[in-house]
Amino acid sequence: MPRAGVSGEAGPMHVLGIRHHGPGSARAVRAALDALSPALVLIEGPPELDQVAGLAASAGMRPPVAGLVYAADNPATAAFYPMAAFSPEWVALRWAAEHGRQARFLDLPAANALALDDEEPRSPADPIATLAAAAGYDDPERWWEDAIELRYHGMDVFAAVGEAMHTLRDGYELDPHTRRREAAMRRILRAARRAERGTIVVVCGAWHVPALSPDHFPTATSDAALLKGLPSTKVRATWVPWTSGRLARASGYGAGIESPGWYHHLYTTPDEVVGRWLVRVARLLRAEQYDVSSAAVIEAVRLAHALAGLRGRPQPGLAEVLESAQSVLCGGSPVPMRLVARELLVGDVLGRVPPDTPMVPLARDLETSRKRLRLKQSAAVRTLDLDLRTATHRERSTLLHRLLLLGVPWGVPAEVGRTRGTFRESWTLEWRPELDVALIEASGYGSTIGTAATAIVTQRAAEADLAALAELVETALVADLPDALSTVLTELDARAARAHDTSRLMAAVEPMARVRRYGTVRRADTGLVQRVLTGVVTRVAVGLPAACAALDDDAAAALRELVDGVQRGIALLDQDPLRREWQRALDAVAEQPGVHGLVAGRATRLLLDAGRIDVGEASRRLSLRLSPAANAVQAAGWLDGFLSGEAALLVHEPELLAVVDRWVTEVDSALFDHLLPLLRRTFATFPPAERRDIGAQVARLDRGITNLPAMSGQDLDPDRAARVLPRVLDLLGSDR
Repeated sequence: MPRAGVSGEAGPMHVLGIRHHGPGSARAVRAALDALSPALVLIEGPPELDQVAGLAASAGMRPPVAGLVYAADNPATAAFYPMAAFSPEWVALRWAAEHGRQARFLDLPAANALALDDEEPRSPADPIATLAAAAGYDDPERWWEDAIELRYHGMDVFAAVGEAMHTLRDGYELDPHTRRREAAMRRILRAARRAERGTIVVVCGAWHVPALSPDHFPTATSDAALLKGLPSTKVRATWVPWTSGRLARASGYGAGIESPGWYHHLYTTPDEVVGRWLVRVARLLRAEQYDVSSAAVIEAVRLAHALAGLRGRPQPGLAEVLESAQSVLCGGSPVPMRLVARELLVGDVLGRVPPDTPMVPLARDLETSRKRLRLKQSAAVRTLDLDLRTATHRERSTLLHRLLLLGVPWGVPAEVGRTRGTFRESWTLEWRPELDVALIEASGYGSTIGTAATAIVTQRAAEADLAALAELVETALVADLPDALSTVLTELDARAARAHDTSRLMAAVEPMARVRRYGTVRRADTGLVQRVLTGVVTRVAVGLPAACAALDDDAAAALRELVDGVQRGIALLDQDPLRREWQRALDAVAEQPGVHGLVAGRATRLLLDAGRIDVGEASRRLSLRLSPAANAVQAAGWLDGFLSGEAALLVHEPELLAVVDRWVTEVDSALFDHLLPLLRRTFATFPPAERRDIGAQVARLDRGITNLPAMSGQDLDPDRAARVLPRVLDLLGSDR
């Protein structure tokens, strides 16, 4: 059996093979460190983390956290090394800090790893899981407990793991990436043994144990050859908060776990693991108004042990515990178990790093702003409601909008349509570890959130077209970036004056109208916006008839959307001069020969809604467009444009419905099959209730009834009404 510890002139050395994020491994590592009391602890991880390893001793460091190493010139190129309270690496790091011993990392330097582009197949990320699966276990932790902890004790645990890894690697062809990593580990280990005469303990993934046993060391020359000429890049290292949910994802260790909440429970619970877990499940279910008794908890514990016995396992594992919880506590229903999985198996714990952790200035500014505005970072998804009349709430909104500009979506707007233009604003907040990397990436734009956001808007303004510039106007307003807003408006005014593409001008109207209409909510001066907007609307009105010429179906559909956008913008402003300009343009388009039916029909409908034409005139135009002499396909397009939006017009104007009904009835049967998809597309946008009303109206037309039946006093039967009146008053709670 290979030895877990080796002695020699360099002093004793012990290699502890562990499972990343394994609570069983973590307990074994702590016991081994207490027994061996090493002078130096070497932990698997990039050596760049050495410079921040000392922060593990800080009282402000609370796992889960992750070591973050990123390329200085390209922060998006980064690697995380997550650690939870039950991670053996964290246990070793904390042990060294608590006992005043050295702790360093050994692995291929991140400076090389991030510069390499390895696409070769990798060695098994979790060899203990491989062994567990071979033994018929679905949970590696359960296999570890059954096969290792209950059979071996003390250092024998790691000797057994080492023997298993030797067997597993026998005849296995290592990939180039793993060979380079292990060569780098040995290089660091050789240097440590030369410098340290006391006991050295290496804590590494079990897969690497055979490679780090001195009895099996290759020559230093061969390792140097593997590492010679590797590309390199300048990197920086720090700690960032991690979340329990992210522990389930693969990381720099190449290892993830499905149930971090369960593993944390296994590591931190001294006894009665199953009973204490089921008590937590019961407490959660009771909080959600599920009826769970103490007797049910006792019965669930018994069932879990019974299932373990039937399956030949010494103790219940996660599978048995979950099955007993579902059967006894949830009445067999899987629905409550989804809550258990979300809240207990995974959870939403967010770690914490101390204030003196290395941060880029931008991250430091966010931390300062967050504390000042009393915004708590949390891995849980939560809703934040803001009242923009309150200074603090307005500043919170500004911060979240600026972060969106920086590509750091800590919050995303919720219910935009319902709250726009009011003093209320809703956000959905969730902090994710990758946002720390996004902050580092954005730090190249400035050292504060405000200056960085201003720089980004200014850069985008130089590259944007008219429509994007109009959107930037609104973005700069809600982010409270006055310098950027002035730059964007100046650029927009200059571009609009030179623009000849009417469609691009049309796309700019609605965003600017929103800024002009709702700018007062944020106490912004939108006078310059009004001047630019007036000029844009005037140019749109002049250029619209020409823009409507010679359109194919796709171009007509796009232009109709733009027409609707301009209409919404004009309606928001409620300014008569602009409305008259726009309606004159619609008048010209509606009657202009050669305009695609989709656009002409939409223009006619907007004129009808605005009162520029009455129902009689609309009926005349509809009859003309749907006459037998007209092209049926073009007529269907005109009808689609005229009816788009709502069906109430046909329900309440039988005269128009009669024209449509007559046209559909008289269309040639061979052509009808071609038109049917177009008609179905038009009517499919109407709500079911409106479609039923149209059908009822058509049925009345077939019977010769052209108006809805009117109810008059002569139609009422007082005697029949008197019979039901007392009951109606009773239902309404009236004393009369």
